[in-house]
Amino acid sequence: MSLVEPQWPAPKSVHTRVSTRLGGVSQAPYDSLNLGNHVGDRTEAVLLNRTIFTKGMPGEPIWLKQTHRTTVSTPNSRDLNRGMSIEADASVTNVPEEVLVIMTADCLPVLFTNSKGTTVGAAHAGWRGLCTGILENTITELLKISDGSTAADFMAWLGPAIGPESFEVGEDVVKSFQDSGPPVPKNAFTEISHKPGKFLADIYMLARARLEACGIKMIFGGEYCTVRDQQQFFSYRRDGETGRFASAIWIEK
Repeated sequence: MSLVEPQWPAPKSVHTRVSTRLGGVSQAPYDSLNLGNHVGDRTEAVLLNRTIFTKGMPGEPIWLKQTHRTTVSTPNSRDLNRGMSIEADASVTNVPEEVLVIMTADCLPVLFTNSKGTTVGAAHAGWRGLCTGILENTITELLKISDGSTAADFMAWLGPAIGPESFEVGEDVVKSFQDSGPPVPKNAFTEISHKPGKFLADIYMLARARLEACGIKMIFGGEYCTVRDQQQFFSYRRDGETGRFASAIWIEK
């Protein structure tokens, strides 16, 4: 299994595992380490891939049913709905060995930890969720369970997502960001000269602006492009029918 190693100064108690598309058993177009059980791949292949991905983890990850919205799964909400499927686009925990995970294939995965390594989070930020507040909601829930930490005590890592040279959007997306949240960075959207009404969007820049507006100053990652790196990453924008890779985080006991 080939992994991406987040480059960030996370405490030693915090562990991450970010998969690529390499090292699994799925056949094309899900080749090969597809971890998504909702994309049309064979169930047996997905289960075997998840076994490969989770080997050595302290427990089975908390797999989410992601909906491109802004719900955050918390230790309390999971206790109240034990045994039920979790419809959310982010999760947080202060419970050691509770493994948080999100799946992506162009959308932006964001991992969080405080500097003490006592609270972690994982968020799935497609443009809709990013625009409507998934990162802000995740930070709010992190602060609720972090025993006195402030936003400035947290760091964020931006994982593999669609890059700024590949993410074409329409005027509706630009307007959605302009009408919500903090000011949009000047270079977050670049007009495409030969395509009227079309823009290239920088999801990494948009996410950084949101995080900074919440008080998070330590922001790392953001150097990938899932569309361009066909060898390493699944990309829905590039392939349509494809798999999902995962970003996981947990606290060592």
